[in-house]
Amino acid sequence: MADKVLVVTGGSRGIGAAVCRLGAARGFGVVVNYVGNVAAAEAVCADIHGAGGEAVAVRGDVSVAEDVEHIFAAADRMGRLAGLCNNAGMIAPALRVEAMTAERLNRMFAVNVTGAVLCAGAAVRRMSTGHGGAGGAIVNISSAAAKLGGAGAYADYAASKGAIDTFTVGLALEVAAEGVRVNGVRPGIIDTEFHAAGGAPDRAQQLGPSVPMGRAGTAEEVAEVVLWLMSDGAGYVTGTTVAVTGGRAVGP
Repeated sequence: MADKVLVVTGGSRGIGAAVCRLGAARGFGVVVNYVGNVAAAEAVCADIHGAGGEAVAVRGDVSVAEDVEHIFAAADRMGRLAGLCNNAGMIAPALRVEAMTAERLNRMFAVNVTGAVLCAGAAVRRMSTGHGGAGGAIVNISSAAAKLGGAGAYADYAASKGAIDTFTVGLALEVAAEGVRVNGVRPGIIDTEFHAAGGAPDRAQQLGPSVPMGRAGTAEEVAEVVLWLMSDGAGYVTGTTVAVTGGRAVGP
């Protein structure tokens, strides 16, 4: 049994995979959640096992309540839940708002918002001292798009991440006295395959030079911030969202 367990939703790729690997290196047993690419999730687990860590790949769609309970039941089998990284998310090809369908919007908000809330609820039921838990930390992955708006391309994705920013504050206040800290991370231009799902696989390379630091960020750099927020070093930090944007202004 692991002394502390971390659930990472969408843990098979990009930022999620980096959080899984770094979390294991920091002593967590890791639940690597995935929805479709079992080979990628198992590859992350293999990396963790090869480094002497503990991990398990668990399939589940975070927008489905039964799947969420399946994911967290796997964490229960590993040991005491101590952290959740709400990383699972989706983006869709660039469109103006007037061309967006209800089907696109329903799926976007089901994964990016409903999924995060359902997973946070499952985590609170296990970690909150009000439920007999020993405390823990939740980190929600937002996006600079939440502040920039995504005009002309990804306004629905930006809106979903704006909801995550608000939810981070609300949940943090709700459970602050119950041993659970809740924070967010707002990545900017990060070099991962996520951009391909939005129809712009070269987006990080194209936009990186426009960032004040002159480059796109890496998934590992985002993971470092996530794991700091999970750590005792951030013990008095809750209800905040940290921008990881290379100096790019992302609004008030």
